[in-house]
Parts: sequence; structure tokens; C-alpha cells
Amino acid sequence: EQMGISFDRIYSSPLVRAIRTAEIAAPGAPLEVDVRLIEMDYGPYEGCDLKDPPPELAEFFKDFVHNTAPEGMEPLEHIVERSGRLLDEIHDEALNSTILLSTHAIAMKGLLEYLTPDSRGSYWHKYIGNCAVYECEALSGGGWTVPVEIYSTPRIR
Repeated sequence: EQMGISFDRIYSSPLVRAIRTAEIAAPGAPLEVDVRLIEMDYGPYEGCDLKDPPPELAEFFKDFVHNTAPEGMEPLEHIVERSGRLLDEIHDEALNSTILLSTHAIAMKGLLEYLTPDSRGSYWHKYIGNCAVYECEALSGGGWTVPVEIYSTPRIR
């Protein structure tokens, strides 16, 4: 139990840091790894120095909403679509249980974009730090409540 929340199930990215975080946040809860929660696929840019990125990557990061991802990188629409498929699949389970999704910043932004269609891409520019927590509820008629940020780590510059 963390922050007064007891989790019935965990869905986690396959990356070790997400699994470890989930195990700390919800010890003993059944954990299922789901690749749809993995971080954005940077393709040929995986591991590049983000302090001095190639020009096309720097251009993309300036305006996620209007600039398309460079060739070989996962498009943002794909992140929204894959995370949305997971949310659709777990919807009925979430009506009667409390579920933790353990993921990464850009993947989390994709989840938030899916859950908030009126955001018009605003989450792509939002800072989401390590261990940020958002909460939403499955609605009995389908769909979800708008997510609410209930914990955020300070931005370190």
C-alpha cells in the first residue's frame, strides 16, 4: 500500500526499472509485463546524447505536437494507440479493482493523451518526472475519468 492505495494488480513495462518500481509500490500484487507500456522506441537514436542531439532530433523535441518523429523513431500516435489498446483491454477489470500501470515518461504521456482526447497534445510538452502518479477511474458505461496528477517529483535542472 502506497499513498493510501492498495493495488490488486500491476501491469508493467518490461524494462527492469519499471518492474522494480512497481514491486516497491505494490509489494505482493500480481504483476503482468505488457510491452505496450515500454518507453518510446527511439530507433536509430537510441542511446544518443540528448545534451547534443542530432539536428532532426532536436527539431522534433522542440515541438512534439507539430513536428513528426525522425525516420526510424516510433511516432507519437503509435504510443497513444498501443497504450489505448491496453486501457481498453483492462477497462472491465478496472471497474472492480485498483490497477497500477508502471511505465515511462513518454509512454505515460501517450496514456494521458489517450485518456484526455481534448488535450490536443498538451501532455507531450508536460514534464513528467520519475515516479509521477496519475489516477483515473473506469466508468461503468465505458471510458475513463480524466486523469488527475496526485504526485509529481520536482524538476531538477
